[in-house]
Amino acid sequence: MSDSPFPSPYGFPAVAPPTVHRLAREVERSLSAVLPGRPAGDRAPVVLVALSGGADSLALTAAAAHAAPRLGIRVVAAVVDHGLQDGSAEVANRAADAARALGVEAEVVPVVVGSVGGPEAAARQARYTALDETAGRWGAAAVLLGHTLDDQAETVLLGLARGSGSGSLQGMAEVTGLLVRPFLGVRRAETRAAVAELGIEPWDDPHNDDPAFARVRVRTRVLPVLEAELGPGVAEALARTAEQEREDAEAFAEMIEEFIEEICEPAEAGLSVDLGPLAANPAAVRNRIIRLVARSEFGVSLSRAHTLSIAALVTDWRGQGPIDVPGIRVTRNGGRLHFSAPDSGATLLE
Repeated sequence: MSDSPFPSPYGFPAVAPPTVHRLAREVERSLSAVLPGRPAGDRAPVVLVALSGGADSLALTAAAAHAAPRLGIRVVAAVVDHGLQDGSAEVANRAADAARALGVEAEVVPVVVGSVGGPEAAARQARYTALDETAGRWGAAAVLLGHTLDDQAETVLLGLARGSGSGSLQGMAEVTGLLVRPFLGVRRAETRAAVAELGIEPWDDPHNDDPAFARVRVRTRVLPVLEAELGPGVAEALARTAEQEREDAEAFAEMIEEFIEEICEPAEAGLSVDLGPLAANPAAVRNRIIRLVARSEFGVSLSRAHTLSIAALVTDWRGQGPIDVPGIRVTRNGGRLHFSAPDSGATLLE
């Protein structure tokens, strides 16, 4: 019995070609860590694949279909039609047909893209919202995304250019909630090789060649220059850096969480932090605690400048009054740092 579920309208053999087989192992590795065990007789868990019709997502769909029997899963492709280009509905339907030819159920999901944050951010928000809603309707246990090692390298470079700090070095996580990215260790050339082996013609999004987008410029200009000047392997090095930084950051975050529980306590309209431990710790720990309190209690992502302004109440206090940053007021009072909403009326002073 073949271990591939593929019918073969494209003329490829019943057993998956070698690149597809290799990519299927990446899907198995990623999903095995996140899928719950299933008692015999239960319905197979649904795994949603985000399919655009491009080489990366087509290769991911084929790999998931190939891995499905061994994982005991039901694969469904979700094709989000952003409606931003002429003929987008036709492209979406063609992608869905390609998925069905691979033995995968498929659904086209039209969305309306807004304008908040610019075209890229708005399209991304619409896409992830649609995937989340589609996953809910299907009761999906995971949503597979086709981001590759090349995408990871581009993400790290863009983050560095924007001055996002160490967080930019972490890139994309392999698993974030329901979202799973099995191909973060796979080069884009491999996904193209996979669809070529299957005889499928991928759709090339014209936006991927438009230099108006920063990511396209990184892909077509910056990374090639780095490879030419520094030698091959730059993309792999950036991806390795992201993985190592994420491991370090996760361990550090766990320690910070435990520390925060010891030094924080509820206060009027917010939270207060013991100044002693803040002052005694290195700046990296102090600043991370400040950022974490702002994010977890108020949903605010502090800039570097705002973080340092707040930290000055700990390390360089000369009787100055409250620090107001977007969404938060921070006041030094009685040996504690008090975080509150700016309209809470809290005017505590030491």
